[in-house]
Amino acid sequence: MARRALAVVAAIVLLGEAVGIVLVNWFLGRVVHRQNMSLGGIDSDTMSNTTYVMGGVFGLYLAVCGAILLFTGVRDRAPGRFGRILLITCAVVHGVLGALTVGLIGWAAFAFMMVVLALVVLALLMYAPPGLPPEPVDAPPSGEGTPPEPAAA
Repeated sequence: MARRALAVVAAIVLLGEAVGIVLVNWFLGRVVHRQNMSLGGIDSDTMSNTTYVMGGVFGLYLAVCGAILLFTGVRDRAPGRFGRILLITCAVVHGVLGALTVGLIGWAAFAFMMVVLALVVLALLMYAPPGLPPEPVDAPPSGEGTPPEPAAA
């Protein structure tokens, strides 16, 4: 039951983060568009449109990762191969962004990224990938390591 709740919480956090990323990039695109300045000869319209597209693509990526975790939690089954690969890349992205945010934004943003990273990794670890053999059970010790019985005289 705990793993279902963890997957649903991770999905909600990722979906919220997707909305936040889209809104931040939309705001940044509006700011760049209103500046009417060029950066290295690139038109401000090109920069603002690129910011919109980047925000949309990254928001869609996070939303798909959140949907995979939501379906995982609702069905209580491990995601497929593609879903696991997508969630692993999501964890790696959050690790790298966490390392960048500590210097650029601060420790609060770093802590948020690490919480999201932990949720995604825990969800991946709690759902074993399909097709793996079951974990070995501790077998009783074999007769090789036992001391010999004393001989009767």
